[in-house]
Amino acid sequence: MMPITTATASSPSPHSSATLQGSAWVLSLAMSVAVLLFPALWNGFALVFFDTGGYVGRVLEMTLAPGRSIFYGLFLWATSIGWLSFWGPVLAQSLFTLWVIHLVLRCHDLPAGPLATATFSGGLGLLTGISWYTSQLMPDALASLVVLSLWLLGFRWEKLGRSERAGLTALLLLGLLSHMSSMALAIGLSLVILIAWVAQRRQKWPLTVFILPPLAVVASSLLLMPMLHLALAGEATYTPGGPVFIFGRLVQDGIAQRWLADHCPAPGIKLCNLQARLPKTADDFLWAANSPFQDIGGWSGTADAELNYLVKECIKTYPGAFVWTSLRATAQQMTRVATGDGLDEYQPAARDVFSRVLPRTAEAFNAARQQQNQITQPLFNALNKVHVPVAYLSLLGLLLVAGWGLRASRHDLAGLAFFTLTALLGNAFICGALSNPHDRYQSRLAWLATLVVCMTAVCWRQKAVKTRESKTRHNHCSMIFQAVERKVHTGHRSAERGK
Repeated sequence: MMPITTATASSPSPHSSATLQGSAWVLSLAMSVAVLLFPALWNGFALVFFDTGGYVGRVLEMTLAPGRSIFYGLFLWATSIGWLSFWGPVLAQSLFTLWVIHLVLRCHDLPAGPLATATFSGGLGLLTGISWYTSQLMPDALASLVVLSLWLLGFRWEKLGRSERAGLTALLLLGLLSHMSSMALAIGLSLVILIAWVAQRRQKWPLTVFILPPLAVVASSLLLMPMLHLALAGEATYTPGGPVFIFGRLVQDGIAQRWLADHCPAPGIKLCNLQARLPKTADDFLWAANSPFQDIGGWSGTADAELNYLVKECIKTYPGAFVWTSLRATAQQMTRVATGDGLDEYQPAARDVFSRVLPRTAEAFNAARQQQNQITQPLFNALNKVHVPVAYLSLLGLLLVAGWGLRASRHDLAGLAFFTLTALLGNAFICGALSNPHDRYQSRLAWLATLVVCMTAVCWRQKAVKTRESKTRHNHCSMIFQAVERKVHTGHRSAERGK
């Protein structure tokens, strides 16, 4: 007698299934991280920006400097294992990004397994500039994760495990402390969460809002930053530089020149004697060696009081002009989403730090394509033939997603689309109106819109398949019912003829 092989005997064991799943995740992780690290791998070293050396310098000197967070410097130091290898920071940024993408997919009941996670990360790497930020030694990579962490903690809290909640809290805190623009954006988004919470309670909005977790983290960052600055650098303050950047924008828009022309000479205003030399752009005012800003103290801090006074006076004297130019700068910033801003330039400050101050990394740093002037604008022109149109279409897609989500009762995706659009608008105002428009500021967040649109496309596809299957089952049942009905009628007719 032949032995009978049962289905149970031939089915894979739980251990082999777990091993297979683990192998799939390892492969997915390797592929996804390779995509997010591709620019750095191709470069031969982590990408650097003008500001990178300043973040390193904050830790080496344990001092505060305008726009350069000591906390992101500490992140670089810790993840590079004491400046041993700068592959550590970009690897950490890539893993953080991949993990948050996976959480967003899973918490919206979308496929979030190895294949789906790799597909989403790979698609974003091809269609957007995400990998040029995860591969860069700058806190820009964390700005987008601040937005998604706030969303998950505020609107998907019940779908997160304890360790995930703790991890997102730590990641959000790191992002908030790493740059003041991220903290300002988080404060604005906290207001959005508060409004949503009120709407839920009063209007019975179907999306559950958890107000305490995200607001507690944002409030904690506001308290922790000055306290930690006091402990580390002896100054109980926030990362300096705000009024200087705002004044640079006022110079670019001609408001500063107008005030000086109308009010000079003025007591204590050194720029009165230098107004003829004021440049036409904010970047030239802030960074050019021959700028009048350097003559009144530059970034040493001695010019802060004068510029702070001038910012207040310009706004008070010309409120209409300030509001109009702020709106214009915000609109300009919304449209500036190109990849590669500043990465093809010489960046002497960063070169000096990595070549002279960090000798262990000097050889690898100087051998990289970026330092060999092989990362050029034509490369980014080619990439932006894809990245810029995708960013614009994704921005428009957020409006379509919000409308479809409401009609299809996917209020979670509609809420995410609205939250992302609000974040993009808030970021454009903070960086465009309170500093001055640059592609880097908006393109670092542009991939969020693409993610939301792709998530909705997957959801729409799932619903379409379910609807088709439901119709197929209905039609099949109808055919069976009709066949049975015909058979019954035939039986009745046969019986009547027999009688």
